[in-house]
Amino acid sequence: MLDHNKRQPLAARYLYLTRHGEASPEEGALTDNGRRQAVLLGERLRGAPLTTIHHGPLARAHQTAQLVCEQLDGVALQCSGPAGDYIPYMPQHEELPSESADALLGHLAQFPAEEREQGPGLARKALTLFAGPVVGDEPRHELVVTHNFLIGWLVRAALDAPKWRWMGVNHANAALTVIRYAPGRPPSVLLFNDTGHLPAGLRWTGFPPDLHI
Repeated sequence: MLDHNKRQPLAARYLYLTRHGEASPEEGALTDNGRRQAVLLGERLRGAPLTTIHHGPLARAHQTAQLVCEQLDGVALQCSGPAGDYIPYMPQHEELPSESADALLGHLAQFPAEEREQGPGLARKALTLFAGPVVGDEPRHELVVTHNFLIGWLVRAALDAPKWRWMGVNHANAALTVIRYAPGRPPSVLLFNDTGHLPAGLRWTGFPPDLHI
């Protein structure tokens, strides 16, 4: 498809998203489980034509990306601030369902002020960097190793859901989500939170039992 404003051809982008592997809350580095999750994800992605792995600056995202990359051939690693851990959007009370507004806002208030204040700007940059078709004649496949909140933000944007609805979109460690952005079409969520490459004991690490599916 030709972009008639810029006179440049556009091709589909396949955006692969994953949350970092399980990490130690004290040190921020991957646990043994987290390293195993990352290796298994890398093995799962061997058949994908990935060209780049973007990752957030925190250790758990960087280490996950490195372990995934070691399972692949010729894929570049790139650190990206917008792929980091932050609050992508701070809703107003009136935007939220009345029965859960106080609880949701109370939960967000527990996060550092820096994550709440700087997050929306980073989230807008993430949409610019990672969403939408790409300029060129060939489809692009790229992986973003990031955190739970940003995956929720990108999925809700792909579905054109309200901005606050990134909340409640939970993603397991080293699970796989894929969004396709094709020229002239709405985004398609091809996979969401796929843990088929992980054994049962490595799924939903860090989540309470009632969220284990």
